[in-house]
Amino acid sequence: MEPNQAKPAPEARQKAREAALARIRTAKAADPVRLAEQLVAGNRVALSQGITWVESRLPEDRAGAEALLEAVLRLKTPDHSSLRIGITGIPGVGKSTMIERWGQMMIEAGHRVAVLAVDPSSGRSGGSVLGDKTRMSALAVHANAFVRPSPAADALGGVARATHEAMLLCEAAGFDRVLVETVGVGQSETAVRDMTDVFLLMVLGRTGDELQGIKRGIMEMADWVWVNKADGPGAAAAAEAARALQLALHLMPRPEHGEAVGILTGSGETGMGLAELSLAIEGLGERLRNSGQLDALRTAQRLAQFSAHVRLALLDAVRERPHMQAKWLQLQTQVQHGQISAFSAARSFVNGLDSTL
Repeated sequence: MEPNQAKPAPEARQKAREAALARIRTAKAADPVRLAEQLVAGNRVALSQGITWVESRLPEDRAGAEALLEAVLRLKTPDHSSLRIGITGIPGVGKSTMIERWGQMMIEAGHRVAVLAVDPSSGRSGGSVLGDKTRMSALAVHANAFVRPSPAADALGGVARATHEAMLLCEAAGFDRVLVETVGVGQSETAVRDMTDVFLLMVLGRTGDELQGIKRGIMEMADWVWVNKADGPGAAAAAEAARALQLALHLMPRPEHGEAVGILTGSGETGMGLAELSLAIEGLGERLRNSGQLDALRTAQRLAQFSAHVRLALLDAVRERPHMQAKWLQLQTQVQHGQISAFSAARSFVNGLDSTL
């Protein structure tokens, strides 16, 4: 949550929870093919229900979610005029504020904008604030925008388990600009890089963010870096951070598309510099389309999601088998008491899968 932003009131959170539960009940009662037809026709309620369905972790919902996705793929030809944009940065960098204003600019340019905002989940309760609709209040109610907050739960990479599927549904519903706002709390951002066309890293001046230029991982994934809050008192610090990042980028290879990583400064709150950022991102997207690299990116995204879902499906399958649950608890107890190393316990657990799956 951005600084100086109040958390949603308990009544608001309760209403949101009740609305979410109502969507889940409605989605489960729907026919997946009929829901797919409504979604492709641009029905926003159907889109919300569809995302709720594919996000469900319940085993009984898997068949319906798969049927929905297959129906959507049959009904809607992939449209590569769309652009998938990943946006990451530390909490407080101003992601939601910037997306709110930038999304409205995209709509004014004739686009339909979907924002998939992933909130961190509590490791203790599993809960999530899901306050992005509150922080993007104007965008959330716009007829040509769709804002969907989702919990990260136990997924790695700062994105939810079904973010890729949610993107597909948004595009099928006619949204040609899909923005994925990641958790941005130090988790590996490889997951969002693997499912988007353009990756934007947001940083601040005088917070140590300019040192990210030395941490190769995150910088090597970025296509553009945006130094935010570069207006007023923060202008000098932002300019200094931009210079430091530019120097660091000389030590790194260029992205696969061959273009140098760009650095821009501006303010998501006032809109300063957002026109230049929009031109830069749209220009890169157009060049990727014209060169055929976007087709290659989308193929790589599908394969990456296939691998990710295989891993998740295997983990779910193990968790659902009583025998393996008992084996898990047995090895966990042995590790806890120092009777076996964690490495050996993990190997023993995996070796027992052949007779289980």
